[in-house]
Amino acid sequence: MFTENMKRTLGVIALLGLAVLLVACGGPAASATAGESAAGGITVVGQGEAYGQPDQAQVQAGVEIFAETVSEAAGQNEAVIAQIIAALGQMGINAEDIQTTNYSLWAEQIYGDQGPEGIAGYRVTNMVNVTIRDIDKVGDVLAAVTGAGANSIYGINFTVADPAALEEEARAAAMADARKRAASLAELGGVTLGDVQIISEVIGQPAPIPFGLGGGDFAVMESAA
Repeated sequence: MFTENMKRTLGVIALLGLAVLLVACGGPAASATAGESAAGGITVVGQGEAYGQPDQAQVQAGVEIFAETVSEAAGQNEAVIAQIIAALGQMGINAEDIQTTNYSLWAEQIYGDQGPEGIAGYRVTNMVNVTIRDIDKVGDVLAAVTGAGANSIYGINFTVADPAALEEEARAAAMADARKRAASLAELGGVTLGDVQIISEVIGQPAPIPFGLGGGDFAVMESAA
């Protein structure tokens, strides 16, 4: 289903922006330096990137059923969802990797020249989010759920199960970049850098990688008061 070349293009990018406040020493000239804070420091933003190989995928799969009565629509929907979950189990997907993400039921109106004239029937939608921990099985899993009756499948996203190492690599690169920028500003301003004062980190969630695309990113911001 997926060639080795396609897999190699599905990289994960870890981006970190650091806003770091470094105290600049060197007399009155420091207060006029562009980029300095009012407290007498230089604030810079550094960026780092790290790339990794996706090792899992997520997909939303489910079924939409229309019937004349609520009980009929709900019953048919539940039966198909049970078949989908059974098919996922046969593909080696663990129960904890299957979560219901959406269940909705609504009446569909019949409209005439004077407006609503009654209810045509009821539509039930039930979706489950599936984590596929072996991306070599993505094609087989999709074939299995569609064979079990799934008629709604949404975005396949490739991710890294544990991005901690990528975060660390990108964080180190971002900090090095921030220091380099600060040193350049200090040299231009005729001042000497002091110590880093405060670094606070707010880590965001990695954005999923859309199926068929070779990119994706997530942002981490470190800022100093």
